[in-house]
Amino acid sequence: MAEDGTRDDAALVALAASGSEHAFRTLYRAYVRPVYWLAHGLVGSRADAEEVTQETFLVAWRKLPGLELAGDSLLPWLATVCRLQAANRVRRLKRDREHTAAVADEFLPATVDVEQQVIDSELAEAIVREVAGLGPLDRDIFRLCAVQGYAYQAAADELGIAHGVVRNRLSRIRTRLRTVVKEST
Repeated sequence: MAEDGTRDDAALVALAASGSEHAFRTLYRAYVRPVYWLAHGLVGSRADAEEVTQETFLVAWRKLPGLELAGDSLLPWLATVCRLQAANRVRRLKRDREHTAAVADEFLPATVDVEQQVIDSELAEAIVREVAGLGPLDRDIFRLCAVQGYAYQAAADELGIAHGVVRNRLSRIRTRLRTVVKEST
């Protein structure tokens, strides 16, 4: 944690790269939910999303020693790894389906849309930049509620502020991010 109480991804990446399981566990806990939901959106089933999420963090563990974090957050890099793992899984399942009639066809996308992946990557980067531009309290509220799934009251208790402050600030943050999404599409 940084002195201001926020998570310092660059420091955690460095510690995890040097073998700290605690640092890696902290990064895992911070990002497993968004990575899972991205994977689920790409592969379409819970089981495959769980596999892709697991593979994403396995790749992360292996590649952290050579990683130079480009921004304040590990999430854009993890999202890229997740998309690649999802594409690999879709290809593997498609290949298996072609060789085995027993594999169901309905959950697999026919192709991987590279253009859409580029657009999604640019959108994720724009959102990360926008979140990085928020004040410390707004970043904490966003992290707790949007990333880690805290309820308003739980986030308020964690931050030592009123429930209404969390609700109102999160509403403004979401409006701001919707603008980023509309501008990016």
